[in-house]
Amino acid sequence: MDIQNISIDTLVNGYELQEDHYECLFCGASFGLHEVFPHEGRLFTAEGMMKLHIRQIHKSSFHALLSLDKKVTGLSDVQIEMLQYFFEGKSDQEIVEKSSLTSVSTVRQHRFKLREKEKQAKIFIALMQLMKNPEHYTIHKGAKQVDERYSIEQQEREKVLTTYFRNGLDGGIEIIPSKEKKKLIILQHILKRFEEGKHYHEKEVNEILKTVNADFVSLRRHLIEYGFMERNNDGSEYWLKQ
Repeated sequence: MDIQNISIDTLVNGYELQEDHYECLFCGASFGLHEVFPHEGRLFTAEGMMKLHIRQIHKSSFHALLSLDKKVTGLSDVQIEMLQYFFEGKSDQEIVEKSSLTSVSTVRQHRFKLREKEKQAKIFIALMQLMKNPEHYTIHKGAKQVDERYSIEQQEREKVLTTYFRNGLDGGIEIIPSKEKKKLIILQHILKRFEEGKHYHEKEVNEILKTVNADFVSLRRHLIEYGFMERNNDGSEYWLKQ
C-alpha cells in the first residue's frame, strides 16, 4: 500500500475499508466485515476492532504517521519533536524544559511555522492536481481536500453509478465502495435525494440514506467528512452545504 497516495481523511483514521475488510495502513492487519471479534469479554465489529488495534499497537494514527521515515513525511527532527509535544498539549514553557529548544519564543516560532506549512500544503496540493487534469474537476464548496478523486470524466461517473445502482439510480447499492473516487461519485449522486435549504432531523436523514444502503451511519458520516452536508453541534439537524 502506497501510503503517500491515500487521502487525508483515510490517513487520519489510520485504516481503509476494502471490499470485504478493514485494513490497517501501518502494518497491514485486517478484520473481515462479516465477522465479530471477541476481546476482554466484549464483542467488536470489524471497524471497532480496527480502532482498538490502532490504539493498542500504534498508540494512535498520529504516532504512527509521525514515526514514518522522514523521507516520507518531509519533517525534520526538530519538527517531529515539536509536533509530539504540541499533540500532547504541552505548554511552551514545558516544551523548553523537556526539549532541545532554549526559549519560549523559539517554541512559538515553530508553532507558527507549522501552521503556515499546513496552509501552504493545501494550496500546493490543489495546484498540482489542477495542473494534471484541470478540465475534469468538479469540486463542491464544502470540499475539505482537493485531490485526484475529483478528476472524474462523465463516462467514468456513469460506469460507477451503473455498476453500483444495479436496480436503477433511484434504488440502493449493495455495498459502499472503498475506493475514494467511487465513494465520491456515490455521495454526489445521493445528494439529489435531499433538498437545498431544507433542514433535516437526524432520523429523516437516516430514513433517506436507508434507501441507499443499510449502513446509513457510514453514509451519513461520509457526507459530513467530505463536506457535502453540515450539522449543528448536537447532531440533531442536518442540511446540504451551500
